[in-house]
Amino acid sequence: MNIIITGASKGFGKSLARKFASNGHNVYICSRSAAQLYKTLEELVTEFSDVTIKAMPCDISDKESVREFADWIAAQKIDVDVLINNAGYFIPGSVHNEPEGVLEEMLSVNLLGAYNLTRKLLPAMMARKSGHIFNMCSIASLQAYANGGAYSISKFAMLGFSKNLREEMKPHNIKVTAVMPGAAYTDSWSGSGVDPKRIMESEDIANMIFAASQLSPTAVVEDIILRPQLGDL
Repeated sequence: MNIIITGASKGFGKSLARKFASNGHNVYICSRSAAQLYKTLEELVTEFSDVTIKAMPCDISDKESVREFADWIAAQKIDVDVLINNAGYFIPGSVHNEPEGVLEEMLSVNLLGAYNLTRKLLPAMMARKSGHIFNMCSIASLQAYANGGAYSISKFAMLGFSKNLREEMKPHNIKVTAVMPGAAYTDSWSGSGVDPKRIMESEDIANMIFAASQLSPTAVVEDIILRPQLGDL
């Protein structure tokens, strides 16, 4: 299969790229940081030389950058079998006191990037009547929490996008899965003082998404919810 992963230079995205490449699938990745992206690309190409792995920098919050990435994917002359809208990040704060513009920033990264890229890639998938889209939501998509603010709002919106897309794509035989992970140890938790054993590993999320991608054409996992065994922090 051909797998498209956004935000793949580290964290969940990098683990996903490794998981799919290690199982013999071609991987096409992007992230905002060109330096980190190409470092990740070098690592993956060295480790998995028997599959195609390519990368292009893309700022998912910029509509023109997303268009260029989608055009680059089209230029590869491949069928998109799996699209994983993973790119996103977290700015803590509360609605009443977070800086001006935070909501717009969170929506542009955590929602609109996925929305715009999906719209660019969908026509070919719909014409082919196959494909699987995974949208990286969050436990914050299900439950508001202190200091969640604009981030939580953007993740609620991402889940709404996923549910709506799922209904729209049923007649076109395209699967849509919303992924809602709790805390997992990635770079964002480094130096936080949290015991890595208290929360999940990024590979846990990659393993679940990979498993969901392997089902028969007549089955779909609509929602994936993962939490640390001891519960949310």
